Amino acid sequence: MSPIKERKHVPDILECLAQLSSDEVPTPPKLANDMLDLLPDEVWRDPDLKWLDPCSKSGVFLREIVKRLLFEGLVEWEPNFKKRREHIFRNMIYGCGITELTGIISRRTVYYSRHAAGEHSVIKFDDDAGNIPFVRAEHDFDSEGRCKVCGAPEDLERGEDRENYAYAFIHDAYPTKELEDMKFDV
Repeated sequence: MSPIKERKHVPDILECLAQLSSDEVPTPPKLANDMLDLLPDEVWRDPDLKWLDPCSKSGVFLREIVKRLLFEGLVEWEPNFKKRREHIFRNMIYGCGITELTGIISRRTVYYSRHAAGEHSVIKFDDDAGNIPFVRAEHDFDSEGRCKVCGAPEDLERGEDRENYAYAFIHDAYPTKELEDMKFDV
């Protein structure tokens, strides 16, 4: 058999998404991993840390963090794979979808299902968003028609039933109450 036929290329869908033309630019998996490589080794062994992607578009950062924690960093802390996985997904991994669609994509990437409470989710949550919700926020316009928070012009508003791109994390609608005590280390 020729070497070409022996090799199987399995493309990473997140690599493909990162190359699409859009206003939202998902981080390519290689760049996400390069950035995570910059963190100190001890963060991967600490089961008490919480990881938040405040502007999740594809879920790539959360996916790569889960892989590092699940298959390397926390193996000694909890040798039982199922218990370790349960702890990581329920207590350590959080995201905020910047739009309804990116929330769905991120959940699909991290939980293997857009419905975190569904039968195909790697961990079954009580609600479909799991720890990666899309939290709708609203712009707060000043008298000159610009958002006081992000500066977006009021004439870009498209109605309540469409995306308004008032990102929840920027507009102080996230983190939600369960993450009030989160400390942000950058």
